[in-house]
Amino acid sequence: ENFLQKISATFSTNSYDAFISPNTLNLSSFTKLMKKLQEIHPEASRDKIVDALLEVRKNNKGVLSGLSINSIVERTSGIL
Repeated sequence: ENFLQKISATFSTNSYDAFISPNTLNLSSFTKLMKKLQEIHPEASRDKIVDALLEVRKNNKGVLSGLSINSIVERTSGIL
């Protein structure tokens, strides 16, 4: 998907203490993140959630690495 090319970021999660090496997209973390955001914001389309995630990335110097999934969810929710 085009979105997967746009978000070539890493995820570090507090709950699992997992670190993914730079320039790697962890699809499992992305899937969990999208599922969580869709549960919290059932009114938001997938595209709106993706746009909000891109905004979070932009506001964080162009990367999502270093942010916990919970932090990404909070920031994305603030935008949505």
